Amino acid sequence: MQRFEAGAVIDGFKLVEKLPSGGMASLWRATNPRYDFPLVLKIPFLDPGGDVSVILGFEAEELILKRLSGPHVPRFAESGSLAQVPYIAMEFVTGTGLADLVGNAPLPVDEVARIGTEIATALASLHRQKVVHLDLKPENIILAERGAVLLDFGLARHAELPDLLGAESSMPMGTAVYISPEQVLGERSDPASDVFALGCILYQLATSEEPFGRPTTFAGMRRRLYHAPRSPRDIDHAIPQWLEAIILRCMEVDRSQRYVEAAHVLSDLRNPDQVVLVRRKPQGEGVWAAITKLFFKTDERSLVGKPTLSRTQAGPSIVLAAVDLAKGSDALAGEVLNETARVLASREDSWLACVTVLKTEIIGETPAADETGRSEYLNRLVGLKDWARPLCLPEDRISYHVLEAVSPGDAILNYAEHNDVGHIVVGARASSAIRRHLGSVSTKVVAQALCSVSVVRLKAVEEQRRRPL
Repeated sequence: MQRFEAGAVIDGFKLVEKLPSGGMASLWRATNPRYDFPLVLKIPFLDPGGDVSVILGFEAEELILKRLSGPHVPRFAESGSLAQVPYIAMEFVTGTGLADLVGNAPLPVDEVARIGTEIATALASLHRQKVVHLDLKPENIILAERGAVLLDFGLARHAELPDLLGAESSMPMGTAVYISPEQVLGERSDPASDVFALGCILYQLATSEEPFGRPTTFAGMRRRLYHAPRSPRDIDHAIPQWLEAIILRCMEVDRSQRYVEAAHVLSDLRNPDQVVLVRRKPQGEGVWAAITKLFFKTDERSLVGKPTLSRTQAGPSIVLAAVDLAKGSDALAGEVLNETARVLASREDSWLACVTVLKTEIIGETPAADETGRSEYLNRLVGLKDWARPLCLPEDRISYHVLEAVSPGDAILNYAEHNDVGHIVVGARASSAIRRHLGSVSTKVVAQALCSVSVVRLKAVEEQRRRPL
């Protein structure tokens, strides 16, 4: 891992002071004469063998942050390439961290409402820009003079960009204390998830308790689909009914019962007299309900209902280009590129998922770094971007994925099924004894894919192979 010290210069940004950082990236106060506002550099930790979600989160944040505007997000300055020194340079926002205020909870009702209106205002602005944050928590909120400013878009989703994280995993992503029920089930598309997290934050500010504790397992996070938190007024009867109603409506499991938009939360917080008070059922399930659950399996997706906003309409068809870059970009990779260009030209609204597989070993350890100590994953990702560069696709029509797997064929098929791919382009090597015995990647993809497949061969190589001696 590359180390940096105060005084170092990266692309004209001079590192001034190291800030408290998380486990995914280091943060540095920086200066650059090209910018007239205070700066911070976010440099991801790219250790060989480290969690690849760090790279995916870095790329997602870079793509999203530079598209955002307004007072509720930090201004984007520049970003560095993965092939050199990756970083995101953005505005350093001054103000009070919400995490500091949470430590003083419970707060007065007026203060809870004021903070809630600021966060809801920021969320409404974010959602209008077609972005869902998906990791809203006190640590990612600064209360500045201009209002609430949202930080850290590494888990965020832009409705018009490829979902880099969601494309490779259906596991829950988010902070366990604040994660929404639909996120627990792997959904990353609905702004209502941010409203749920806002409810959790308001609950914490009003009661000093976390509504669902700090679960550390998937089973622990799933409990919120079935078990409601204690009512705030059961913890502190001084909390007014209208505030309790807002908090609990934000945290409804069924999205049809949750607030549709952050703007509606904002309106209710500003106008307590208009809040509709609903008599809620007792939290106890009853004996027969508990017995019924033992014998009948519940469809958990029916509990959360359908998305409240049509942010993610059926998108364009996805073309998957499977590229073998184990020995670099060779002639077969070039032919796959040509065929991919022809397929994309037939449908201008499609977008391309570039996939290469980093083969892992069943027995023994797979080298995580090359002879220079650079991550093999990162090398392959940079190579994949170089391979696709001649296509000249805008970044909202292309994504890059390095899949780590024992079986390249299975990895390609699993990705295609998980992401509803419409067409696969894959290269086929010349036949050999081992391929005839074990079967080739292209043969497996053609036989098992749930979509159409184009198989690319090198004609000259095939003709040479068939030529009589």
